[in-house]
Amino acid sequence: MRKKLVIFLFEVSKTLYTKFFKQNHLPWDLTTVELLEFPPETFGYHLGEFLQKNNFELLPKVERHDAYHTLTNYGTEVEEEIGLQFLCMGNGKKCPYMYGAILLGTLILPEYLSLYLKSYQVGRAAEPFHHFDYEQIIHLDYELFKSTIFSKNTSTLQLIRN
Repeated sequence: MRKKLVIFLFEVSKTLYTKFFKQNHLPWDLTTVELLEFPPETFGYHLGEFLQKNNFELLPKVERHDAYHTLTNYGTEVEEEIGLQFLCMGNGKKCPYMYGAILLGTLILPEYLSLYLKSYQVGRAAEPFHHFDYEQIIHLDYELFKSTIFSKNTSTLQLIRN
């Protein structure tokens, strides 16, 4: 029930956030099918795989969020969404939406605090990635880009869960 509350709050806030805070951002205008037409080694192709696996399309004006999922290997479970926000905070991102998700997520789902804190540490250990224009990155080699951001010791959610 608490996870459903968080999902509901994410859905409502996502709409408001894109309407009021992302007014000047232009959507990428790419579909999952188009991303899957990129060469298999590219970030764009891996982003397309993430979207296809989850039956998603890119959300206009907030496409970078799915790029973060692709880069970090975080899934879409509620606790992973919150963990991803902690990772971004650890990486130096500053955003009212992120702070709100962290606050509400921690208050509503405190049993995942260890995941959140480990995610924060992974973000701190990684090279900054929150400032990139991910629409430009979709043409880069996925593994090479990812290896410039994360060391082998800090790269994925699988490591955090072990």
